[in-house]
Amino acid sequence: MMFTTLRWVVLVAFILLTICGNVLVCLAVATSRRLHQISSCFILSLAVTDLLLGLLVLPLSAMLELHNGRWPLGGVFCNIYISLDVMLCSALMLTLLAISVDRYLAISNPLCYPRRVTPRRVAITLTAIWTCSLAVSFVSINLGWNTPDFRVQNLDWDMWDEGGEGRTCRYEWNNNYVLLKAFLIFYLPLLVMCGMYHRIFCVAREQVRHIRATTPSFAQAANAVATAREHKATVTLAAVLGAFVICWFPYFTYFTCMGMWAKTHPNKLTDSIVLWLGYLNYALNPILYPALNRDFRQACGQLLCCRPSNQGELVFWKFCTEDVY
Repeated sequence: MMFTTLRWVVLVAFILLTICGNVLVCLAVATSRRLHQISSCFILSLAVTDLLLGLLVLPLSAMLELHNGRWPLGGVFCNIYISLDVMLCSALMLTLLAISVDRYLAISNPLCYPRRVTPRRVAITLTAIWTCSLAVSFVSINLGWNTPDFRVQNLDWDMWDEGGEGRTCRYEWNNNYVLLKAFLIFYLPLLVMCGMYHRIFCVAREQVRHIRATTPSFAQAANAVATAREHKATVTLAAVLGAFVICWFPYFTYFTCMGMWAKTHPNKLTDSIVLWLGYLNYALNPILYPALNRDFRQACGQLLCCRPSNQGELVFWKFCTEDVY
């Protein structure tokens, strides 16, 4: 009884942390003028993805955990739940890919960045991200591409079937389509992002050397500050990428192996561990933004700490927004 209560408390706290953290990020982007940049559209899309998962998927996943995997809502709602989960995971990965490309363009050639990254192109990119995410989730599941016999899963499962509460709602991915999907949605974008960030750090290091070698000493400080701001943003997004790899690599690797070679159902404990480790990423993103980026810290500080009205509050305000770099 105590263990069940503890699980319930932990899961509820985790869901609230995910929702509140991403709401804070969305409000920070909306209210801070310094965050009204074209690149913030991708960060906002990432926060919306995390928020939707916290609102629509995590409560149902927690229900499955608390009911030992039993799903009482029938096959149709099971497919909707799985489709939402797959869609938001795909959108997260593709958005991170777009962010890495955006950072590379901003660092490698900042003068051409406004001409290359326009509002129209960003809108097209975000539309393509969500369209692809819908295709690999709702479309593929409702066409049966993810099952061994290419039949739509759970069609024979009615909400009012006798013993329906004993069924398990899970994503069936045990054919070649799953391997192709995992490669295109996770492994290939991951390799591209790692290559992008490697190039970004090489370009950043070269820029610092160039500034030190060619800029007079009295002007180096101003140029260094401008360059450092871009580099700090890159470090922030690299940390977001690192958190994604740590959280999701075990999930994709484990279930890809199980889907391709295992003949039995995955172990429930291992299933839950790798799944919730992946979900942890959605809660970490809104923590990483304020922790690693000064603009986000200041925007979140304005939302969490009221603006100062006296000297004592001024000290507290400085503490909330102090730069730790």
